[in-house]
Amino acid sequence: MDLMFDREAVRVAVANLAAEGVFIGTSSWKYPGWRGTLYQEDRYLFHGKFATSRFEKSCLEEYAGVFKTVCVDAAFYTFPTTANLAGLMAQVPADFEFGFKVTDEITIRRFPNLPRFGPRAGTPNPNFLNADLFASAFLGPLESFRRHVGVLMFEFSKFYPADYHHGRDFVAELDRFLGALPAGWPYAVEIRNRNFLQPEYFAMLARHGVGHVFNAWSGMPEVGEQMALPESRTSSVVAARFLLRPGRKYDEAVKLFAPYDKLSEPNEAGRSAAAALLIEGLQQKIRRKTFIYVNNRFEGSALGTIAAILSRTRTLPAA
Repeated sequence: MDLMFDREAVRVAVANLAAEGVFIGTSSWKYPGWRGTLYQEDRYLFHGKFATSRFEKSCLEEYAGVFKTVCVDAAFYTFPTTANLAGLMAQVPADFEFGFKVTDEITIRRFPNLPRFGPRAGTPNPNFLNADLFASAFLGPLESFRRHVGVLMFEFSKFYPADYHHGRDFVAELDRFLGALPAGWPYAVEIRNRNFLQPEYFAMLARHGVGHVFNAWSGMPEVGEQMALPESRTSSVVAARFLLRPGRKYDEAVKLFAPYDKLSEPNEAGRSAAAALLIEGLQQKIRRKTFIYVNNRFEGSALGTIAAILSRTRTLPAA
């Protein structure tokens, strides 16, 4: 399916939305498949050839010429450093707001059996929900760039009965953790256990002024179903991430959709939910900020998905 993405029209639309506190952008940004659509290839040529290192180092500046937010997925894998953050901030305008995934050193209960964890694979994580480590290693480097922080998202992978026999046990532990965090930051929580989406979970988030991240993921209910749950708007920050269609594995989506240069599988339920959340953000009587992030693995290209969402809400300028 051809990728319909009018760069200038999207730029105008997202700027207008951001002025109203509604931010829409992508999960990460370093995708060579977006050349010719979002990115101008000649900016990244060296001796007539596309230079990957040049592209990855500087393409955020071009991205930020169109969008007003992006989700920094890389922060999930390693704590941010002041130097790396300064490099990001230097490429964006004053009104750009980042979403950061909190480093998994804080959110993994037991390290998965993956090569990147080395000898720790399969062992309990002693830093799981370590509020002091989070404050020093994650918030510390961000402090100087606080005005560019839109939302900080704690992503928890699916827990199993060996981790928590009951969802309420996780809620109780998360309650203690959130209560120990420094105040004043825009926190949100993303979970991957559908049975944890209970009134007690939402009430606990609301007590701390922490948002729930509506997420499209393999084993989770559709985002629209999550949005329909009572009391699911728990803070002044509303966040959603459109990652995978229900039932699909991440690796399968990568194989299907890379290099993410075209829409392959329109997801009407997901588009409708994103459009509804966007419109809700514009109509809020109580001032909130809304962050909507779209992943390439959702439909094949985040750029095309965003253009479709904006068209559906009639926020794109008329042609």
